[in-house]
Amino acid sequence: MVARRKAKPRRKKTPVSKARKRGKSIGKTSAVRKKAARKAPLRRASAKKAAKTPKSAKRAPVRPQPPAETVAPPLRLPRPVPAEQRIGVVTHYYSHLSVAALRLDPGSTLRVGDVIHVLGHTTDFTQRVESLEVDHKPVLEVAANDDFGLKVFQHAREHDDVFKVRS
Repeated sequence: MVARRKAKPRRKKTPVSKARKRGKSIGKTSAVRKKAARKAPLRRASAKKAAKTPKSAKRAPVRPQPPAETVAPPLRLPRPVPAEQRIGVVTHYYSHLSVAALRLDPGSTLRVGDVIHVLGHTTDFTQRVESLEVDHKPVLEVAANDDFGLKVFQHAREHDDVFKVRS
């Protein structure tokens, strides 16, 4: 006959303490959250204090409205002075180079040495033209419908109008 081995006694399974919640694994420990404390309700003033304060003190004072004539008119964008002529518009601004790409309107020209005024929603500055470039080549003058680069000293934005200051 074949000798049987003695069976080892089985260990009892330990009971699981809590079921898994909200996708956390069983082996990880989770922080216990405290409930937020509720604020105490506001208490009313005692009957004695309420009786002492007059009713007029509880109300906010009424401020008189100014007459319609003293109200300031709505703000408007500054208009160019009549001594300026619109010559073009900013099509792009390269901030790392401080260069504005412009497109001239038909019938207008721009030369090195002219004074221009750049005007937009948040832009308003005047400067002398010191360098003009067409296709990365310096030029002295640009004509109508030319796309060119212009070195500017302040930030210009797309769709800003460019005016030539008449001297």
